[in-house]
Amino acid sequence: MRYWKLHSWDVKPDEAVRIQEMLSGSVRIQRVDRMETVAGADVSFSGSRAYAAAVLLDYQDMRILDASFAEMDVSYPYIPGLLTFREGPVILRALEGIDNADILLFDGQGIAHPRRFGEASHLGLLLDRPSVGCAKSKLCGEFSEPGKERGSFSLLVDHGEIVGAVLRTRTNVRPVFVSPGHMSDLSSAIEIALNCARSHRIPEPLRIAHILSLKRAGSKR
Repeated sequence: MRYWKLHSWDVKPDEAVRIQEMLSGSVRIQRVDRMETVAGADVSFSGSRAYAAAVLLDYQDMRILDASFAEMDVSYPYIPGLLTFREGPVILRALEGIDNADILLFDGQGIAHPRRFGEASHLGLLLDRPSVGCAKSKLCGEFSEPGKERGSFSLLVDHGEIVGAVLRTRTNVRPVFVSPGHMSDLSSAIEIALNCARSHRIPEPLRIAHILSLKRAGSKR
C-alpha cells in the first residue's frame, strides 16, 4: 500500500498542530460503497522501540488474507491530539507490506478530534483510502450513554458539530468511539465497526493487529 509524503514527521508540537490544521480541510466525508477487504493496524512499544502490525481481512468472513510488520525507534512523545506523529511513520511502514484495502481501521480518532484530524483522518488522507477511527476512549465532545444492546449508539457532539458515535459493539459491554476518518461518513463508520466486531468489543482487524504487535514487542524484550 503506497502513501503520499505530504510533510515531515520530525516537527515540534506547534508545527504538528499547524500541519493538522492545514491538512484537515482536505478530508472528504462520503459514503463508503466498496466493502470487500478491510485492513487494521496497531502499534506496541518496548522502551523507545515501536512495533507495528498491519493485517488485511476479508470483509465478509473476517478471514486473514495478509499481514505485515514494521519496527523503528520512536522519540516523539505521547501528546494527546498528536498521536499520529508518534505512531504514524511505523504504521505506514507496516501498511506498505500489504495490498490496498477497501477500508482502513485505526485505533484512534477520525474527525472526533479538536482539529478534526485524528489518526484515522491523517493516515487515510496520506494513503488516499477510506478510513475509520475506532477508539477506546473519547478525545473531545459530549454524548449520552447509548442503549445496552449491541448496535445501540448515541451521537458524539463537539461544539455543536456531530463528529462521531458512541457505539455498543457487544451487549452490556463498554462502547467504542467511532468516527469517519477520510472518504467515509458516520453511517459507513458505524456499519463497518459493527460488521467487524464479531465476538469482541474491538473490531477484528484492530484486535488481531494489536495481538500481533504485542507479540512482536514482547519477543524483542
